[in-house]
Amino acid sequence: MSKPVKRAAAPLFWLPFGAGGMVSALFGVGLVIVSGFLLPDDPPNYETARAFVGNPLSGLVLFAVITLFFWHGAERLYLTLKDMRAGPKPLLKAASYGVAGLLTLLTLGVLLSLRA
Repeated sequence: MSKPVKRAAAPLFWLPFGAGGMVSALFGVGLVIVSGFLLPDDPPNYETARAFVGNPLSGLVLFAVITLFFWHGAERLYLTLKDMRAGPKPLLKAASYGVAGLLTLLTLGVLLSLRA
């Protein structure tokens, strides 16, 4: 009789890491160009920005882009700290992924508060 296969949680963290890398590669440069170079000449007012976030589709896209950036950065940070042997792996995982999780919840709270 064969032993049961031990399943790892790594795919749960690699999915947002890979998606965040793809989103940052595809949209990150465009966001920097638009918000850094094109909009400063004519910045949107508060009402326009709030209406943009208030739209359910644009709010969802904004939430996905921001949080995927966080999760991609968390995986990069974890791998860097692990390679530097900065501490025990469980502590490094808890710190890097914990910060990404908190920032995800904070982003959700801010976006929901702007919709109200």
